[in-house]
Amino acid sequence: MSGVKELAYVVYEVGDLTDWERFGVELLGMQLGERGEDRFTLRLDEKAHRWIVTRGPADDLVVSGYEVEGDAELDVLVERLRAAGLRVDEGDAALAADRRVERIFTTTDPMGNRVELVTGLADADTPFASEALLGEFVTGAGGAGHQVLLAHGVSREEYLGFYRDLLGFKISDIIVEELAPGIVADLIFLHCNGRHHTVAFGDMPSPKRTHHFMVEVTDIRDVGLAYDRCTDAKQPFEMTLGMHPNDHMFSFYVFTPSGFSVEYGWGGLIIDDATWQVRTLDRLHSWGHRPPGVVAELLAAAPSPLETEGTAGGER
Repeated sequence: MSGVKELAYVVYEVGDLTDWERFGVELLGMQLGERGEDRFTLRLDEKAHRWIVTRGPADDLVVSGYEVEGDAELDVLVERLRAAGLRVDEGDAALAADRRVERIFTTTDPMGNRVELVTGLADADTPFASEALLGEFVTGAGGAGHQVLLAHGVSREEYLGFYRDLLGFKISDIIVEELAPGIVADLIFLHCNGRHHTVAFGDMPSPKRTHHFMVEVTDIRDVGLAYDRCTDAKQPFEMTLGMHPNDHMFSFYVFTPSGFSVEYGWGGLIIDDATWQVRTLDRLHSWGHRPPGVVAELLAAAPSPLETEGTAGGER
């Protein structure tokens, strides 16, 4: 079944453009694309943009743009959505030019998220360059990255009916972990290319539409350097360094100026559909990914080297 091939771009509506530009360029190492009075774009690769950041009150995700292989595949996908009773509108030339794509159709997922289906996301006029990165961001056939969206009470059957049965995503795996008595995290991960997941869904206590967007780098040193930049800038973290058991991503989570997170990672798993088997795992993290407050308390409670040395000397 033809469907989307990658997450091409996202659009965020934010309250503070200056803080967001500093966050994306100086801390994450993205390249500033175009800047206007009420918006700017961020580049991760040769494409014209991967993030579009606009001024507004939402401080949240407002658009997910998914690219389709070509015109014929887009026409089939639009017809499939309409046959399922969904409203799908063709974007005009002004919207296509704004998104730097050849064709664009818009629809809405079961949670009310705006979805744009596009072909031909344009390359930028200049090569990608980052003053912060040693390596590059991982995009290419895997698209811009992945995002985790919040279900907000919409059933799994309903949103899978949209993303799997209509857009053509495949299930990668499921994680169900009891975080505390009576509190269970239950997430499902979906892929549309070799990247372990392009989108995932879970019900979490957050008013946001998105929990996080993941950007991946080719050089593990860039994870450490970005971690240091965020620490030095006093940018609040959601989770410290750690690794996931399903996609094997080594990463940390840092809050954006809008209150949702960015996962910054390296080493993500590539799926081969010919051999991949869907599993249900019982933990979200192989190790690490601890809340920063917990880590700070543990470090503060640890004995000083002098105390440790004195104890060891007394035992001898």
